[in-house]
Amino acid sequence: MRGGLRAVAAALALALAAWGAEAQPQDAAAAPAILVADTIYLEGETRLIAEGGVEVVQGARRLEAARVTYDASAERVAIEGPLRLTDGDGAAVLIAEAAALDLDLRDGLIRSARLVLDRQLQLAAARIDRRAGRYTVLTDTAVTSCQVCARGRAPLWQIRARRVLHDEAARQLYFDGAQLRVFDVPVLYLPRLRLPDPTNRRARGFLVPEVRSTTQIGAGLRLPYFIPLGPHRDLTVAPLLSPETRTLFFRYRQAMRRGDLMLRGALSSDDLRPDRLRGYLFADGEVALGRGYRLTFGLKTTSDELYLAEYGVTDTDRLQSEVAISRVRRTGVDTARLAYYQSLRAGEANATLPSLVLDAARERRVALPRIGGDLRLFADLHAHRRASDRDGVGRDMARLSAGALWTRAWTGAAGLRFGLTAGLRADGFRVRQDSAAAPRAAVVTPAARATLRWPLLRRRAGGARHLLEPVAMVAWSGGSRPDVPNEASTTPELDTANLLALSRFPSADRQERGWRAAGGLRWRRVAPEGPDVGLTLGRVWRREAEDAFSATSGLDGRRSDWLLAGELDLAHGLDIAARGIIGPQFDVPRAEARARWRTERLDLSATYLLLEKDAAEGRDDSLSEWGLDGRYRLTRHWTGSAGYRYDLAQDSAARADLDLVYTNECVAVRLSASRTFASSVTLEGSTDFGLTVALKGFSTGDSAKEDRRRCN
Repeated sequence: MRGGLRAVAAALALALAAWGAEAQPQDAAAAPAILVADTIYLEGETRLIAEGGVEVVQGARRLEAARVTYDASAERVAIEGPLRLTDGDGAAVLIAEAAALDLDLRDGLIRSARLVLDRQLQLAAARIDRRAGRYTVLTDTAVTSCQVCARGRAPLWQIRARRVLHDEAARQLYFDGAQLRVFDVPVLYLPRLRLPDPTNRRARGFLVPEVRSTTQIGAGLRLPYFIPLGPHRDLTVAPLLSPETRTLFFRYRQAMRRGDLMLRGALSSDDLRPDRLRGYLFADGEVALGRGYRLTFGLKTTSDELYLAEYGVTDTDRLQSEVAISRVRRTGVDTARLAYYQSLRAGEANATLPSLVLDAARERRVALPRIGGDLRLFADLHAHRRASDRDGVGRDMARLSAGALWTRAWTGAAGLRFGLTAGLRADGFRVRQDSAAAPRAAVVTPAARATLRWPLLRRRAGGARHLLEPVAMVAWSGGSRPDVPNEASTTPELDTANLLALSRFPSADRQERGWRAAGGLRWRRVAPEGPDVGLTLGRVWRREAEDAFSATSGLDGRRSDWLLAGELDLAHGLDIAARGIIGPQFDVPRAEARARWRTERLDLSATYLLLEKDAAEGRDDSLSEWGLDGRYRLTRHWTGSAGYRYDLAQDSAARADLDLVYTNECVAVRLSASRTFASSVTLEGSTDFGLTVALKGFSTGDSAKEDRRRCN
C-alpha cells in the first residue's frame, strides 16, 4: 500500500511539473507531493484506487479529481473528473472530464479538456493527446483569449481548427484547418497557421498590422514581420502595401555586453517622386568604453525634405546627427561632441547654416577647506563650419576658453544666506570667411558676484507653511566685448533660473559687462490639503545699457522688464503654471502658460505660447499658439483622446489629432485620425487615418491579463 501511494504521488507530481512548468520555478518539481482522498484502497495486487475529493498538492500546484486509479501492471494512471489543475495563484492550467496517461504522465489521452497557457490563451478541445512529453495535440479545438462565460455566449473572437499542435519546447502553436470567427461568424479561413504561444516573447512571425491612409500616399497596409537573430539581436521588416508607393520599413536592434545599437529606416519608390529612390535612416547607440567613459552616437538622414512628413515618421524640421564621448565623476566632467545638422525647413539653405559643430569641455572641482567653498577649473572648445565659401554667409568660427571660478555660500544670523563668487576666464576667437569681422580676437574677463537670500518661514494652523524669500544680487564683470559676430547667443531671455546668474547669455561667446544688480521676491504656500501656490517677481538693473540683448528678451536697456511667474496646484488634480515678461507699458513680449486637470477618467492639458516678432532673434513674425490635449476614459474598455493646435498669429489651425481605443482581455483596436496644416517643412496640409487591430493572448498581440471583462 505504501509503495503504491508513493508511486501514485510521484506520477501525479510529474504531471503537475509538466503541465505547470510555465507558471512555476524550475525547482518546484523537486518538491514532495501529497495525496489526499476520502477513500484509498487496494484492488487486487496491482491496482490502487483513490476516490472522493482527491487532491494532489506539490508546492503551489494543486490537482483536483473525483477518482484516481493506478494500475502497476499496465503502467497506467486513469483520472476521472471533473479534474482541475491549478497553479499557485489559482489560475486554471488544465480542466478536463477524464484522462488516461502512462506512468510518468508524459503520454496519453485527455477528454473534453480546456488548456490555459500563461493564464491568457484558452484552448478547448474534445480530445487532447500527450506525445513524447513535448507535444500536445488538440482535436476539434476552439482557441481564444476572450472571457468565456458559462451561458454559452460566443466570445468576441475565436479560432476554430480541426487540429492544433502545441510544441512546448519551441513554444509554438500549429493549426490545421483554422477558421477565424468574430462573434461566431466565420471571417477568414487558413489551411495552415502558425502562432507563438503567450510565453514566447521573441517569436518569428507577423506583428500587429496597420491600415493607414494619408493624403500623399493614399491607403495602404503596413505588415510588420519580426525575425529574431539570436538572443541579443532582431530584425523587423514592414512592407507598406499601397497603390501609390512601394515602401519597406525596417528596424534592427542589438544588445551588446557594453552597449546597444538600433537602426531604423525605410526605402521607397513612389508616385510622388517617381524619378528617384527615397528613404531615411536613423541610427542610435551607446557603448561603455571603460574607466567611466561612454560613447553615444546618433545618425539621422533623409533623402529629401518632405519624406519624413509624408510617411509619418516624425514632424521634426531639423535633423541632428552626432557622436559624443563623456565621463561624469564626482570631481569633474569630460565631454567631446561632433554634430551635424540638416535643416528640412522650407526656405532654409543648409549651405549657409552652421551644419558641422564641434564641442569639447573639461571641468574639475576642487574643495578648498581652509577658505571654504569650491574652485571650478574649466576649459572648453567650440567650433562650427558652414558648407558655403561665400563671404559673410559662409562664416566659420572657433572659440577656445579657459578659466577658474570660486564659489562659497554660508548662513549668517537670522537665517540670512550669503553667497560669493569670483572668477577669471580667457576667451580666444578665430573667424574665417567674414571680411566684416576681425579674423582673431581675445579677451580676459574678471568677474565677481555677491548674493543674498533671506528665507522666512511661517507655519499656520492646519499644517500650511508659507515661505517668503527676498533675493538680491550685485555683480561686476570687467574686460571689453571682442569684435566677433554673435553666433550662439541670439536668443537670451530672462527667467526664474537666471535671475541671479553671473551671465544671462546662453553661450560663452557673449558675457555681460560692467556693474549690474538683480532683486526679486519669492513666495510659496504648501499645505497638506492644498492648494499649493507659488509666485516669483524679479528685475535686473545695470549701470550701462547692454545692447547685445534683443528687444523681446526682457533684458535690454539699463532696467530689464519685470519677470512674473506663478504656479497653482489644487488638491483635486488641477495645476496651472505661467511665466511672462511685463514691459514698461504693461506690454507682454514673451509669455507661456500651462494648465493640467487630472481625474480618474480625465487627463486634460492646455498650453499657450507668445513670442513677439524680433529681427535680432530671426523672427520676422510674431508667434502665438495655444494647444489642447485630452484623454478621457469613456468606459472601462473605451478610451478617447484628442489634440488641437491653433496658430493665433496666422489665425489658422496648425494640427488636429483624434484617437479612439478599445481594449479588453482579448483584443485591442485603435482608430486614429490627424490633420496637419501648413508647417515649416511644407506649405501643404495632410490628412492621416490609421487602424490597428491586435488579438491578445499571443506574443505578437501583447498581454491578455488586463482589462478582463466580467460575466453577468
